[in-house]
Amino acid sequence: MMSVWNGKHLVILGAARQGLALAKYLVRHGAQVTITDQKDRNDLQQVMEEIQESGIKWVLGGHPLDLLDTADSVAVSGGIPLEIPIIREARRREIPLTNDSQIFLELAPCPVIGITGSAGKTTTTLLVGKMAAFAFGKSRTWVGGNIGNPLISDVYQMREDHIAVVELSSFQLELMAISPGVACILNVTPNHLDRHGSMEAYTRAKARILEYQCKSDIAILNRDDPGSWGLRDQVQGKLITFGRGKPGEGLQGTYLDGEWIKFWDGEDGNDLVPLSSIQLRGEHNQLNVLAACAIASAAGLPDNAIRQGAAALAGVEHRLEFVRSWGGADWFNDSIATAPERSIAAIKAFEEPLVLLAGGRDKDLPWDDFARLVLDRVRAVVCFGEAADLIESALQAALRPGEEMLSIRKCQGLQAAVREAANIIEKGDVVLLSPGGTSFDEFVDFAERGEMFRKWVSKLS
Repeated sequence: MMSVWNGKHLVILGAARQGLALAKYLVRHGAQVTITDQKDRNDLQQVMEEIQESGIKWVLGGHPLDLLDTADSVAVSGGIPLEIPIIREARRREIPLTNDSQIFLELAPCPVIGITGSAGKTTTTLLVGKMAAFAFGKSRTWVGGNIGNPLISDVYQMREDHIAVVELSSFQLELMAISPGVACILNVTPNHLDRHGSMEAYTRAKARILEYQCKSDIAILNRDDPGSWGLRDQVQGKLITFGRGKPGEGLQGTYLDGEWIKFWDGEDGNDLVPLSSIQLRGEHNQLNVLAACAIASAAGLPDNAIRQGAAALAGVEHRLEFVRSWGGADWFNDSIATAPERSIAAIKAFEEPLVLLAGGRDKDLPWDDFARLVLDRVRAVVCFGEAADLIESALQAALRPGEEMLSIRKCQGLQAAVREAANIIEKGDVVLLSPGGTSFDEFVDFAERGEMFRKWVSKLS
């Protein structure tokens, strides 16, 4: 690392989790680091106090272009649009752009599994992490990236006989010029179009996880998802697949056969995981397990470790997370649902009467399919946040002639929506927070939204 970064000047855009982890690592390895953020010192005082490493320069309240005068490279945090002036100018000057995930992959001494997708990537990453831990042992298995700990923080502890499982977002991938040896695209459905501008640009960002693979690498694609499956021509090495039905001729991968998930090697089907052992709720999570089994098999993990790992994951925070039973209803937190497509999957996971909390900030995504499913499956909707009127309009537009509108309540924020749901629940209901919009109209991120939902639900009495 010293030979690469010692004495180099790196400008990091954004004082968020990934940028801070990168700053700490680079300073310890001889780099000169400047962190720049739009926020001012008052907003970031606590963050600055937590960074003990000396040698970090802070430039706050904007991104002045003269930072580039001495920069050898610019690292961009995931939430920063690539159209801002300092990034445009860096490209004009041909200053390399990078991020923490790019640098981690350049440095990782061990095999790396990379997972991306519009939905399910966190659950799938954690599942593969569980499987890897049973195969390699917990001390030799590293899980992180877009979830949990940025793995750049741990790369100095990794050894050749370890394994890393990393979740990668489209924001990270659109800048990266390196691919993991085992790479999975779970699905590609409309998401983050407010950032990427078009479905084509979003798909290109996802596809970059395959772009820099070589013939000895492995790609895992979803036979049941047109967005993922449509990228099969871009596979550089070996293709492994997953889906509900048996793989077609010439294909290998996982599939459902009765009460088992099996792996088809081209000639025979091998039993991997009994469906009865899976603790995760919903058909979408069944598909996540199919994906995880395909990834783990592609990475050469033993069948027994795959079986144990699939059974070990009981749930994930903010993803169909059970909060409590109160008022005769079960309350679930699915704050991760920041797109209508994800809310659709959550709704389908329940057979009970639903009181749905939906809203937040729209991402310029279609709500038509969401609205039709809500009219078919949901007893009452509590809309909140900036998207409340938009969701109500989508429901009105989806009504069939002569169909009666379900109960709709509108609230300014999530706390009021929790109170409203508490007022209208009936015995046997499920109250489901699955917003379909981002949290940014009211919260820092989906995790804070989910945490506040849990807090407000726990205080109901």
